[in-house]
Amino acid sequence: MPLIRPSQDDDIDAITRIYAHHVLHGTGTFETTPPSTDDMRARRADVLAKGLPWLVVEDAGQLLGFAYGNWFKPRPAYRFSVEDSIYLAPEAAGRGLGKALLAELLAVLERGGTRKVMAVIGDSANAGSIGVHKALGFEPVGVVQSCGWKFDRWLDIVLMQKTLGQGDSCPPLDPGVAT
Repeated sequence: MPLIRPSQDDDIDAITRIYAHHVLHGTGTFETTPPSTDDMRARRADVLAKGLPWLVVEDAGQLLGFAYGNWFKPRPAYRFSVEDSIYLAPEAAGRGLGKALLAELLAVLERGGTRKVMAVIGDSANAGSIGVHKALGFEPVGVVQSCGWKFDRWLDIVLMQKTLGQGDSCPPLDPGVAT
């Protein structure tokens, strides 16, 4: 039975492998050179240092995917607006693991005070990612046409959003950061 849990340091090799597959073969990320294990370790450390989640899904001891939230933009005013990222191993596709992983990520983000989650989906033909976000209540915001060049073709990005918790109905609780 699949288990979704917070990532651990020893998950980095599998996370790096999964992401490298998407860099080399997919259009969900616009990176063209797979990051190193050290790069992925640093990215994870940055997310966790912000108090944001980095989750993994495993089954029978095999890591099959990961998801995390990071500030939508790197300025402190965006700290309640998060961009989600989710990647599955190729053999995990079509098993409902992406939807379960994203649902858990949203729950953890909401408990942590996130008010808005954005999906910046590479490739308007990325039906799997668009579909899982739509199934979990994300609404389309727009399409930025032909903004990425990968695999000798122009790619769009699809923007979707989901409001969590109280949304913008009241100020956030954030006593540690000046506004």
